[in-house]
Amino acid sequence: MVQQLNQFMQRYMPILTPVSLVIGVLMEQIGSHLLFLVPILFALMTFISSLSLKFRDIKVFKTYPRTILFVIAFLHILMPLWAYTLAEIIFDDHLLTIGFLLSVAVPTGVTSVIWVTISKGNLPLCLAIILIDTLLAPILMPLLLHVVVGEMIQLDTVSLIFDLIWMIVLPSILGMIVGEWTKGTLQQRFSQPFALLSKCSLFGIIMINSSAIAPYVKNINAELAFVIGVVLLVAASGYVLALVLGKLFLKTKADQATFIFNGGMRNIAVGVVIATTYFPSKVAMPVVFGMLFQQVLASIFYKITRT
Repeated sequence: MVQQLNQFMQRYMPILTPVSLVIGVLMEQIGSHLLFLVPILFALMTFISSLSLKFRDIKVFKTYPRTILFVIAFLHILMPLWAYTLAEIIFDDHLLTIGFLLSVAVPTGVTSVIWVTISKGNLPLCLAIILIDTLLAPILMPLLLHVVVGEMIQLDTVSLIFDLIWMIVLPSILGMIVGEWTKGTLQQRFSQPFALLSKCSLFGIIMINSSAIAPYVKNINAELAFVIGVVLLVAASGYVLALVLGKLFLKTKADQATFIFNGGMRNIAVGVVIATTYFPSKVAMPVVFGMLFQQVLASIFYKITRT
């Protein structure tokens, strides 16, 4: 039963994600009272995802130092600069600009492991990028946000750092410790329940945080449709740029596939938490809508890598 439900949710994730968003908008009053659960659910997701990571993955940095630094620069310099510039040109709204910046400034998505695996990419490199990028998140994200939006909106950088440590770093380290201690048996034995729990947590985060953007989504207009269109453009451009740059600078197809999915996928859930916690609700719009396209784009570019 658990396996079947997990497979169902995996298969229909591109559909269930927007459905969760709609449910959250419709349950606006309830969702606003459940915001305290979001950091807990996110920490749980991070812990489960980190059970498959190993401390020795950091050693891969010695083998691929330039590649890892290249990917991190792409994630936290090139893409934020591109998203910020695009939003500044298209929208005359600082809050939306911050939202687009935040949507790509978050760490790479842990689910990129799935796509790298099935596309026969470089899994050790992928795991090293995820681990290093995750551990650097409490430094890179607040620094980037402070530099870019510090003058627009007062940002409590210290609280943001502690929240990132609580939601990402500590659960990651705990997950790796448990994974090492159990020699991977815990993850293997409960892989299906853990995967189901992780997906349920993700949909719960989407539903709860969607209540924050309910006032905007309920009044569907041309501006909202335009925002969603630009979100799709930014998300797709991340994959396209990673594809082009990978072919130009990386030698093997395995490394190229790894770069495509690490560069295109984002841990959007943490972006939603940060957006709804530290900024006005409008900032969350580009972040939340990014969830609508991530898995669909990943499946498209998986087919491209197979050609």
